[in-house]
Amino acid sequence: MSQVKPIPEGMHTVTPHLICADAAKAIEFYKQAFNATEMMRLAGPGGKLMHACVQIGDSLVMLVDENPQWGCVGPLALKGSPVTIHLQVENVDAVFAQAVKAGAKATMPIENMFWGDRYGRIEDPFGHQWSIATHVRDVSTEETQQAAEKGCG
Repeated sequence: MSQVKPIPEGMHTVTPHLICADAAKAIEFYKQAFNATEMMRLAGPGGKLMHACVQIGDSLVMLVDENPQWGCVGPLALKGSPVTIHLQVENVDAVFAQAVKAGAKATMPIENMFWGDRYGRIEDPFGHQWSIATHVRDVSTEETQQAAEKGCG
């Protein structure tokens, strides 16, 4: 008898589950913007997606269509989101440009940051905020704190 794994293969402890006004279109956007691979989709009554999953890099992202009857409302309906999804990549400039070309809005241009990352931010067409970074320099906690106090104070 096989033993069921409490955390299935490929899953991490924390996995974003995004509510989108049109999850099927979001899947296509993530394929274009982040080279996502669609893992599965489950349509419910009326064709709305009850559940879908894509893989971006080594991480899974789950999606569902908006459905106020289920209590599922996305950031466009809410007029914003307090959450940012962070994407750590090999080449931030290339991924950022690819995401913007696919339809994302640049909300913070790419810069070399005091904490050692080359970093920028976008908003996807579904209202989700993404930060995208490539680590370019190792910086100690002390150096990061000093730079933050100097530059952000």
